[in-house]
Amino acid sequence: MIRVGIIGGAGYTAGELIRLLVNHPQAEIAFVHSTSNAGNRLAQVHGGLEGDTGMRFCDAYNLGAIDVLFLCSAHGQSRVWMEENTIPAGVKIIDLAQDFRDESCGFVYGLPELNRERIRRAERVANPGCFATAIQLALLPLAAAGLLQDEVHVTAVTGSTGAGVKPSATTHFSWRSDNISVYKAFTHQHLLEIGRNLRLLEPSFDREVNFVPMRGDFTRGILASVYTACPLDGEAASKLYADFYAPSAFTRVTERDVDLKQVVNTNKALLHTAKYGGKLHVVSVIDNLLKGASGQAVQNMNLMFGLDEKEGLRLKASAF
Repeated sequence: MIRVGIIGGAGYTAGELIRLLVNHPQAEIAFVHSTSNAGNRLAQVHGGLEGDTGMRFCDAYNLGAIDVLFLCSAHGQSRVWMEENTIPAGVKIIDLAQDFRDESCGFVYGLPELNRERIRRAERVANPGCFATAIQLALLPLAAAGLLQDEVHVTAVTGSTGAGVKPSATTHFSWRSDNISVYKAFTHQHLLEIGRNLRLLEPSFDREVNFVPMRGDFTRGILASVYTACPLDGEAASKLYADFYAPSAFTRVTERDVDLKQVVNTNKALLHTAKYGGKLHVVSVIDNLLKGASGQAVQNMNLMFGLDEKEGLRLKASAF
């Protein structure tokens, strides 16, 4: 069994991670750390765990008793934690914050569709951002083929869980319900990792990725609508994408239109391509808490420990 520790266990991503790991046939949770909730049962904070585990949050832990550590604290806190703690030899780390997505401090960028073999050999993995996952999946085949030749235009909408568990004015039900809004237009932090990885595949790519993120009036999921100039016809573009993702465990290209209900509560990513004149339009859908966060983190753990990528992640969408 893989012995697991979790730091920062009270947020949405940690709750999803625990939900996956308590049912993972090859993993066992050794501790879940939360300073503010120490002594409370996990199910008191993550109500969906009621009946699944009687574990309690801790404020002290033994890093020598685990094989892998998930860092689920707020952005910026992972780097602080790493500086303040000594990691025993052999303990692997998966960070769900944005602190090491630049691959500093020995971390490998944890998008399996991009770095599967590097993740298998890694001791430290930086999980990608949720928007970054959906958008990169829509663009990687073009970049790998050297076909990103013009500006890229992205509009993507996310559920309220993407803002984290801490309440704010824009996550309040009365404001979010029956509402939609733009935020961080052209400046979203995930643009850094998107641009960096596209240029790794296609070094000559020097055009803008124009990204307009939107807040949706639903809780889970991301739908990204992406278009750019492309010289391929529709059939060739569809084949390019299907061939690129043929080895992937969870990413699929479909001939029909895609929607959020096909992926919410799963670790799947679904893509649909269509050609309009000289432009290729790609729609990408994921669950922001699973393929965009905790599900992808478990997928990376499986790779790091030589397991089937789908172990513990064979989840069914709630289609109705």
